[in-house]
Amino acid sequence: MKKLVMLMMTLALAVVMAACNGDSEDNNNEEGSGEGQSEQASQQQQQMPEPDLEGIPDVVAEVNGEEISGEEFKTTYEGQFQQMAMQSQMSGQELNQDELKQQTAEGMVSSELLIQEAGNRNFEASDKEVDEKLTELAQQSGMESKDKFISALEEQGMKQEDINSQVKTQVKVDKLIADESGDTKPSEEELQQAYDQFKSQREQMSQGSEGGEQAEIPSFDEMKSDLESQVKKQKEAEAAQTIIDKLREDADVTINL
Repeated sequence: MKKLVMLMMTLALAVVMAACNGDSEDNNNEEGSGEGQSEQASQQQQQMPEPDLEGIPDVVAEVNGEEISGEEFKTTYEGQFQQMAMQSQMSGQELNQDELKQQTAEGMVSSELLIQEAGNRNFEASDKEVDEKLTELAQQSGMESKDKFISALEEQGMKQEDINSQVKTQVKVDKLIADESGDTKPSEEELQQAYDQFKSQREQMSQGSEGGEQAEIPSFDEMKSDLESQVKKQKEAEAAQTIIDKLREDADVTINL
């Protein structure tokens, strides 16, 4: 059986995080909002659109001879759809499912290209590295331990061996990106630019809110650790896209949507 692509792991994590955030928001609503907001939340839930999975082919794409199946695509699309549908409700903009399907397919192709390249370069992932990655993913999801994180993924339909396989693949791809991106340590100038952008966005949000009261903005020193992580991830994402663009030039890719 073909392994699930890396993107599915990312989306599965996103689903878990959304569920946790949703539970937190529901609890807050129950504690301080009363029946009015509960009724409004119920109406919003009723208005949530359903993913359109009609007509998905058995093979959604082929990447250098490797198939991305319709079932893999459906699972990945449902996770992506859930996130985008929530954003669509908040923004009031209608979700274009045809565009989202194309974006999802392209994302899966990109992930497959990275996986293949990591395999071609013979990157390895030790048990220790897999364990550390699981712990990191658990922390990112806001869960107390990797065991709870694994349990949450299993509730989403993933098996233990699939989870371990996905994390091992993620570690190898991380090594590929690190190998290509080189030193991603942010400079002080880059951190200051990121902080200025954050500060400007917060000020604009405060001006647009009712009453115009400006929320307290953390200082640069208070945010420095988060800024370093944010800028580093941006650099890694840019490096990943550069790799994908290069691989795509010589790749044999067919998308059947």
